[in-house]
Amino acid sequence: MNWLERTIATISPEWAYKRKAWRSGMDALYDSGSRGRLNSNWNPAATADENKMRTERNLILSRARDLERNSDVAESIIDAFERNVVGAGMTLQAKVPKTVAGAEEINQRIEKLWKEFSKAENCDITATQSLEEIQEMLVRRHVVDGGILIVKVFTDDKRFPFKLQVREVDELDSLTTSFGGKRVVDGIEINEFGRPLAYHFKKFDGIRQLHGESIRIEADKVIFWRRKTSPRQVRELSRLRTAIPRIKDANQFIEAVSVKERVLACLSVFIKKASPTGSIGRGVNPTGKNTGYDGMSLSPGMIGELNPGDEVQTVIPSGQASNTKDFISTLVRMVGSGIGLSYEAISRDMSNVNYSSARQGLIEDRKTYKRMQRSLIGTVLSPIYLQFLETMFMTGQLDIRDFMQKKEQYSAHLWIPPGSTWIDPMKEVSANRVALESNQDTLARICAERGEDWREVVMQRIEEIKLIQELTGGVASGENNASDGADKKQQPDE
Repeated sequence: MNWLERTIATISPEWAYKRKAWRSGMDALYDSGSRGRLNSNWNPAATADENKMRTERNLILSRARDLERNSDVAESIIDAFERNVVGAGMTLQAKVPKTVAGAEEINQRIEKLWKEFSKAENCDITATQSLEEIQEMLVRRHVVDGGILIVKVFTDDKRFPFKLQVREVDELDSLTTSFGGKRVVDGIEINEFGRPLAYHFKKFDGIRQLHGESIRIEADKVIFWRRKTSPRQVRELSRLRTAIPRIKDANQFIEAVSVKERVLACLSVFIKKASPTGSIGRGVNPTGKNTGYDGMSLSPGMIGELNPGDEVQTVIPSGQASNTKDFISTLVRMVGSGIGLSYEAISRDMSNVNYSSARQGLIEDRKTYKRMQRSLIGTVLSPIYLQFLETMFMTGQLDIRDFMQKKEQYSAHLWIPPGSTWIDPMKEVSANRVALESNQDTLARICAERGEDWREVVMQRIEEIKLIQELTGGVASGENNASDGADKKQQPDE
């Protein structure tokens, strides 16, 4: 009871008891909504306003980049995304429908031009990165920074005037708050619905920033690839934000263990003297000049001599880091669960898995990679490809008279992500064969899992069978076996 209830109890105990019972019944229905002792210090902000997130966003960005530079675990996470989301790069296939006259020639022409455009000197405004290398950098910055900006730039290059300029998120001018009556949130100008209208970038004179000046670029010329998790979210937030504390803990723990092991590997020696080296008064030293051991060290096979009365005592530290592996494994598992990857994908440790568990972990990891692949394709690669097509048409390198009238048909395309293999190919091949025979799967989806086009696979197999027939003067070996089996079935029993 509180003081009021105790006061009431002195007059009417029944009234005080009923009042306390009513107060108990009005407590929080859920433990998560309780303001009791255990939750007294847990009072987070209920809003995610961009102005309130600005300071934390910049701090999280700095910490994520620091881990990128100095943490093995962070680099392993980033490398896993780069290796599986992009790999050797997304493969473009132009898919102009066959109903269009000369569709096959147009598709081949588009793919040839795209291959040329993908070279560093043609697609990158700095002429230093190919499109595949740019994709790797986009994935890295998407994971670490939370977002990346690609500006569409047009130059005086006669063949490929359209180029890409990649800019980091911290290049946005956060000091500008309004422009033309429109609100500017951390460098992004938005309308009343939160739709980006333009991006305000910091202005640089070489490597030096010109404070107070910015460059405004219309939103249709900028691609902002970031993950939006809230309807009111305008800017990005690092994908590592939930894993940063655990990664830091792992780094500090490994450093502490490393220091401890180095101490354990050392041999410390102390010299115990039988009497003081000096005397009272003028400090006359009766033992001679060989009383100090400064600068001396131990070496293999050393034979040394001590001063009279001195004794050697060794110090061997005790203890060992016996729980290091378990603790680090726990931290890496927690990091992986927040990122969406398995422990094996980050640590590359396969010592505690079997075929089933490894396959299940691989399936879940691929779902994470595919989600990022869809975002990369839909937000970045497809808009770049559409702008590329228009540029090729405007420069006359695509001689298509009705391009603007049938733009949707000529823009049809497909992105094939990098292929991947399974743990036990024999089991997967058998499962795919059963799925095809029972009409539970398609050849198109199976080939897409491996990063291949099923039409190219079929056409290539036909070409190979024809070549085998020409070289052997008959049918292929597989067909011979099939025909022999059919002849045996047709022969009557003797």
